[in-house]
Amino acid sequence: MAVAKRDQERVGYAWMYGQQARKDGKERAVPEYWAEHAEVWLQGFDGVPLGNEPKPVSEALEAEFDEGAVSKSG
Repeated sequence: MAVAKRDQERVGYAWMYGQQARKDGKERAVPEYWAEHAEVWLQGFDGVPLGNEPKPVSEALEAEFDEGAVSKSG
């Protein structure tokens, strides 16, 4: 599923504002404005690089590697 450009921008800003809050010595509490992107804000606050979350496996790839396909190749 593609993420809308506006949502990608908000995620990036939430992460940057989280980092800035840590630099400013603020407490690790997500401001109400960033509640929708709280997880990303906290990642920024904690210094977790943006984009390091695991990517979901597509259904097509999962079907390709179902149990039957794996057992046939072995």
